[in-house]
Amino acid sequence: MKKNRAVLYLRLSKEDADKISRGDDSASIRNQRLLLTDYALAHEFQVVNVYSDDDESGLYDDRPDFEKMMMDAKLGEFDIIIAKTQSRFSRNMEHIEKYLHHDLPNLGVRFIGVVDGVDTDNEANKKSRQINGLVNEWYCEDLSKNIRSSFKAKMRNGQFLGSSCPYGYKKDPDDHNHLIIDEYAAKVVKKIYTLYLSGYGKAKIGSILSSEGILIPTLYKIEVMSENYHNSRALDTTRTWSYQTIHTILNNETYVGHLIQNKVNTLSYKDKKKKLLPKEKWIIVRNTHEAIIEPEMFEMVQKLQRTRTRSVGMMEETGIFSGMIYCADCKHAMSRKYARRGKRGFTGYICKTYKTQGKKFCSSHNIEISALEDAVLSSIKREARKILKEEDIDELRELQTYNESRECFDIQLESIQKRLEKIEKFKRKTYDNYMEDLISKEEYIGYVSEYETEIKELQAQKSVIIDKVDLQQELDDRHDEWVEAFKDYMNVKTLTRDMVLELIERVEVAEDGSITIYYKFQNPYAD
Repeated sequence: MKKNRAVLYLRLSKEDADKISRGDDSASIRNQRLLLTDYALAHEFQVVNVYSDDDESGLYDDRPDFEKMMMDAKLGEFDIIIAKTQSRFSRNMEHIEKYLHHDLPNLGVRFIGVVDGVDTDNEANKKSRQINGLVNEWYCEDLSKNIRSSFKAKMRNGQFLGSSCPYGYKKDPDDHNHLIIDEYAAKVVKKIYTLYLSGYGKAKIGSILSSEGILIPTLYKIEVMSENYHNSRALDTTRTWSYQTIHTILNNETYVGHLIQNKVNTLSYKDKKKKLLPKEKWIIVRNTHEAIIEPEMFEMVQKLQRTRTRSVGMMEETGIFSGMIYCADCKHAMSRKYARRGKRGFTGYICKTYKTQGKKFCSSHNIEISALEDAVLSSIKREARKILKEEDIDELRELQTYNESRECFDIQLESIQKRLEKIEKFKRKTYDNYMEDLISKEEYIGYVSEYETEIKELQAQKSVIIDKVDLQQELDDRHDEWVEAFKDYMNVKTLTRDMVLELIERVEVAEDGSITIYYKFQNPYAD
């Protein structure tokens, strides 16, 4: 049987600028398709599939369609790969050797470069393929050096080169290398600084923002600013403000008007892994854009963080229950108890009266710190669950997962509506492409099917958001002081000093080791 089942491989590099939105191929990709299709017809090859990677570098082999093509090659789906040139297939010499001279020959797959005459069926041009591979790699290396040098010059000139702006800023439409304030996000940044200076911890600030329905920076950039943004450290299910996000914002000097760039660098032009550079290699340019936070406020936050860091170290000595644990009988404060026989460390509490005056005046009321922490944590979680009727708990958990206020719901609904309108434009453009014979009927049907699926998903999301607005309104009507105090602690796993200070007035320990907790707030839901 004649082996003539061919596939076309198209690639548009990151450096190419001629891009058009989804549903329409870029001019470069379209031209590659026409060139390769003509070549296949002229040589009587049967084109069974087309793989296309847009905005992907030829240095790496983790391109989506490239990976799919190589998987299909292993499944025996085709016999020939046709590309415009060898460099469109890869610019990495290691990959040329791996794929063109090892994997593809072992799979019985032939590679053809139309323009540069590369053909793996022709053993005579193997050396030229290898020379081309080296030349392409040298090109990438020189290009990388030139680009890095150009980027550093721009950084020193105070130009912002990040693909995505720090939360609170957006790119100036008249100069994409200049930051201007995003008023909505900037208000959130100011609120974070104000809350921290008011005594709230970073985790608590995150909880407050989440409960108010303020979108986390990643979702805000995607859903509101319509950025093609991806945070590799965030899970797809992450929708609540984290300690680390608050910490990063509180320590970002960009908010006082300075640009700090060149903090990380790739290991080499062939490796995507990044390393943090020492501070002396950072490029810092002052007063490049309008500040969101006054320098005095920023410095106060830094000093407060240093103070709290020292306090945390001291807290290891004083304990999270310091000043609030008492004997249930004599009502005096409990004293710390330490391990004996050479072992070091704080192990629990004992009645101070018993320790200093003996059993004639009171008994030991001994309690281990681990037992005390477990009992208090269980009690806090139990009280938190009393806030709602059992049938409401799951609904609250879902609300806590999404944490959206009416303002944020409106933003999301607007974002969904904009996306629906874009999809309708894509559908019309795809139809035009089909009528102009730029795409096949199968491709047209495939695109339209994807659009219809996304439309249904967006409409379902819209319905869910509307239901949540109604549910949140019902829950808001039942909020009171107890709810405000305990709502964040339904599923908490670790007891902290801040948590104890916020909720508890005192803890009394009985002789049998049982405890009584006196909360700062009266529980209106108590039995």
